Amino acid sequence: MKKILLITMLLVSLIVFSQEKLITKTATISVEASVPSFQPVKGTNTNVTFVLNRRTGEIASLAMMKGFRFEIALMEEHFNENYMETNTYPKAVFRGQIQDFDANSLTEGYKDFIIKGKLELHGKTKDVSVNAKITKSGPRITILTDFSVNADDYGIPIPALIKYKLDNKVNIQIIAVLK
Repeated sequence: MKKILLITMLLVSLIVFSQEKLITKTATISVEASVPSFQPVKGTNTNVTFVLNRRTGEIASLAMMKGFRFEIALMEEHFNENYMETNTYPKAVFRGQIQDFDANSLTEGYKDFIIKGKLELHGKTKDVSVNAKITKSGPRITILTDFSVNADDYGIPIPALIKYKLDNKVNIQIIAVLK
């Protein structure tokens, strides 16, 4: 009898806990480090894992660096081999907290939030604080954010020979639709 009660309680708690977390494996991250007058340097990864705890506002995201696609194959090769060194640093990870988050207060209109956390990229971890727009439509919550990081803060090398073609400031846009 005690075993049945324990198993039942465990299953109920797992169901309740799983309803608190929303997840997608198809979030999109776009990166751009273009300099005006030169060919755009922009890549997109559409296979990003993104998790939101509805109760606490905690978020986590994982992007495999080799998942970024560029219009020009040579850019993609340089991104993987020369800059991001994806064989050594295969992933980017973000863990953070949406400030003053209350999933019940979300509507179909976007609300502004601040997300604070740690971004691990190219073997270095830095604190980041970004603005985000969040909306809820039915069971789905959508998170949009657009921010910049400096490549040198993460030890990402930009050779002097092409420094005039590639900006040290990397713009990052994230779109996550969670259900």
